[in-house]
Amino acid sequence: MSLTELTVCPGTLKAGFDSYSPAALRNVFSSKQVSYVLPYLSPKKDEETNELFMENRKRISISGVQEKLSIIQVKNKLRLTEAGEQGSHILKPIPVDLKKVVEIPANEHLTMQIARQLYGINTAANALIFFQDGEPAYITKRFDLRKDGMKWNKEDFASLAGKTSQNANSDYKYEYDYVQIGKLIKQYIPAWRIEIERYFSMVVFNYLFSNGDAHLKNFAVLENKNGDYLLSPAYDLINTRLHVDDSSFALNGGLMNEELRSDGYQRTDKPENKDFVIFGREIGIADKRIEKLLIPFCERNDMVEVMINNSFLSESLKRGYLLHYNNRRNQLTK
Repeated sequence: MSLTELTVCPGTLKAGFDSYSPAALRNVFSSKQVSYVLPYLSPKKDEETNELFMENRKRISISGVQEKLSIIQVKNKLRLTEAGEQGSHILKPIPVDLKKVVEIPANEHLTMQIARQLYGINTAANALIFFQDGEPAYITKRFDLRKDGMKWNKEDFASLAGKTSQNANSDYKYEYDYVQIGKLIKQYIPAWRIEIERYFSMVVFNYLFSNGDAHLKNFAVLENKNGDYLLSPAYDLINTRLHVDDSSFALNGGLMNEELRSDGYQRTDKPENKDFVIFGREIGIADKRIEKLLIPFCERNDMVEVMINNSFLSESLKRGYLLHYNNRRNQLTK
C-alpha cells in the first residue's frame, strides 16, 4: 500500500486518522508517539534487513509456526532487539506457505480488534504496522512482562496437559477437546467460576469468526501480582478459513469427546446453538449464564461489517470475512 493513503487508524480501525490514534498509542505503545512505519525495509526485499531478522529469530523463544521477531520500544522508537535485551513487543511479518499470505497480518489484526472492541474479550494489545516499502506486519505488546522487566509466569495448556513434542507426536497440540481444557481450568485456576465463562466466550468467538487454529498452545494461564493464575489475554486470533480449508475446531476432539457420553450426543462440523449449550454445561456453567453468554454472539452485530470495511484486507477478503461471519452466526442461531 502507499503509506500516504492512510485514512483509518492502523491500531483501532477507527476512521478519520492518518496515523495511530491516541487510544492505539496508549494501549500498544504506552502513549508514546510511535510511527506506524518501521525503520526497516521488508526482509523479503532487502538482504541487509533479512540478515538482521535472521539473527533476531535466534533469540526469541516464543513457539509457533508463524515467524515471530523480538522488538524493543525505546521511548518513541521501535527496533529489533540486540543480544541480551528483553523485547517489549512481538512482530509477525507476512508468513509463507499459505494462501493469500499478504493478507494475514491484516486478518489477525482485524480479528483481535473485533474480539476486544465488540465482544469484550481481553486480548493482547496489538496494531498493524508497515515496513518502509509499505508491506504490512502485525505487532503485539507482550503481556508477560512486569514493570521491573522480569516476566510473569506463563504456561500454555499443552504444558498443563503434559503434552510436548518429545512425549507425543507432532500433532500433540491438537489432540484434545475443549471440555478437557475446561477441566484443566478448574484444576489450575482457583477463581475458575469466573475464568470458565471467559473461556466459554473465547471458544464461541473462535467458532463464530472461523479461527480453526485455537489449539492447546493458543490458550494459556498467566500469573498476576498476587501470585494467582488467571487466563492470559487472548492471542493469535485469526480467521483461518480465508487461508486454509480447515475444520470448525482446531482440536481433534471438537467441543467434547462424544465417545465418553451416554446421552447419544454426536458432533458435526456444523455445530448449532445446542452444541454450545451442552458444552457450557459440561464445563460447569449454569444454563441461565450460558444463555446470557451466547446472546451477543447470536445477535447480528452491525459493527462487525463496519470494522471489516475499515480493515486493511483486500476487497475480496473483506467479502469473504463477512460471508464466513454470517454463515457461522446463522449456525449459532439454529
